[in-house]
This record gives sequence, C-alpha cells and structure tokens, in this order.
Amino acid sequence: MASDYVAQLFSVEGQVVVITGGGGVLCGAIARGLARAGAKVVLLNRTRASAERVAETIREFGGEVMVVEADVLDRPALERTAEEILARYGRVDALINGAGGNRPEATTGPENPLTDMPEEAIRDVFDLNFMGTFLPCQVYARIMAQQGKGAIINIASVNAFKPLTKIPAYSAAKGAVVNFTQWLAAHLSFEYSPNIRVNAIAPGFYLTRQNRYLLVDEKTGEFTERAKNVLVHTPMGRFGEPDELIGTVIWLLSPAASYVHGVTILVDGGFVAYGGV
Repeated sequence: MASDYVAQLFSVEGQVVVITGGGGVLCGAIARGLARAGAKVVLLNRTRASAERVAETIREFGGEVMVVEADVLDRPALERTAEEILARYGRVDALINGAGGNRPEATTGPENPLTDMPEEAIRDVFDLNFMGTFLPCQVYARIMAQQGKGAIINIASVNAFKPLTKIPAYSAAKGAVVNFTQWLAAHLSFEYSPNIRVNAIAPGFYLTRQNRYLLVDEKTGEFTERAKNVLVHTPMGRFGEPDELIGTVIWLLSPAASYVHGVTILVDGGFVAYGGV
C-alpha cells in the first residue's frame, strides 16, 4: 500500500518531456532517469549525433525516446520541432531547458583580461544560456497554454547565487535564468493557466566537457587549483554525479510538487550554504 502511494505521488509515467541540450552529460543523465521512470523523452539537440548516442542508451533498456535536431537560438527550428513532437504524441507535458555552457574565450585569465575579452564570446555565452532558455519557453509555453497545463524546469547554476571568478557572462546569464524563472511562473499563471508550473534547478559542480578545462590540468590529469578550491568550499567534499540530479527533476515534474512554483532548487552538495569560514 505504502509503495503504491509513493509511486503514484512521484509518478512521471507517460509524460512527454522535451529536454534541450539532451545530448549533454547532465541532461543525458536526466533523460535516462526520466525514461526509466516511464516518461516519453524527447532529446532536442543542436547536433543529432550527440543526442542519438544518449537515445541509444535509453533504447537499450526499453525506454521511449525521440530525437529532434534544432539550435535553441533558432526559433523557426524550434517551431518545427514542436510540430514534429505534436505529430507523434499530441501533447507536451514538460520542458527542461538544459542547453547551455561556457567558452574559453569568455573566461578571464592572464592572456584574456576582462578589458580585452571579445564581445562576440560574451554575447555567445549569454545568448546560449539565457536566450537559449527564453526561446524554447516561448515555443513550448504556447502548447502548454493551449493544453491548460504543463511544467517547465530551467537549468540554472550555483553561479546565480554566488558569481564565480573567471566566468562573467556565464554567471550573469544563469542569474538571469533564475530571475526569468520567477517572472515566467507568475506570468503564465496570471495570463494563461495556474496549472502551468515553472521552476529551476541549480546544479553545483559536476565534471563535464564544458568545464573540464577549468577543473582538470590537461597535461597532468590532476585537479587544478580552482577544482581544489571548489572542493574545499563544498561541504560534501566532492563533485556531483550527473545521476544525482534525477530525483530532483522527477519530484518537480510529479504530482508531489503540484504546489511548487517559481523556485530554484540547489543540487550543489552544500556549496551555496557554506560561507567559507
């Protein structure tokens, strides 16, 4: 009896979930977790090959997955993906905005001081992380408004709470994502339906392709001083594992979070909670 109750409370069974950046490390883990929980996962990725690699791991255990190719900064392409998904499933229950990342050129350093950073790199990083969240919300919120229900999860970062050194554009963009999450939650409730929920998760430090150049010395394979400093300031004393994001995502998409709206959930091993002394 108890197990049935918990299963229903946290169920995402049958939900159609679109995940931007679905070919990445973190969103790939989230996609596999949702598929194992019975969701119908749609991987929206700029490069089909990356998404197909994740999709194959889902098909191996019998999960249902669809791959659509689009750049999150290309609204017409996003509109086409929406049409493809609706043609197959007839609805979209949830959107997870996971596309994002940083560029070395938008990272300060001895050879790239703030005063000389290329404007193009700053714009690219900000656009990818903020506009790459805003545009999919525009496209898929329309579908949810027509349905009268849905859920959106934006992927923010601990950078939104504690701006980190070296990555000004990424930190600013993730701060904007948190603010936009709050704004969008209220807007969709008042203008369209109170049954469309919008929240965000803020991962702490996870070793991925995007940040490895900052955390691992490519010559020695050892942690950089930055990585060591991160670990010192993370009470749990380690980097997160991608699968550790799955439970929070399932909760936010399930009936268990039916009154959770407009918040950002930290999944950071205590990083933001620790003041350093």
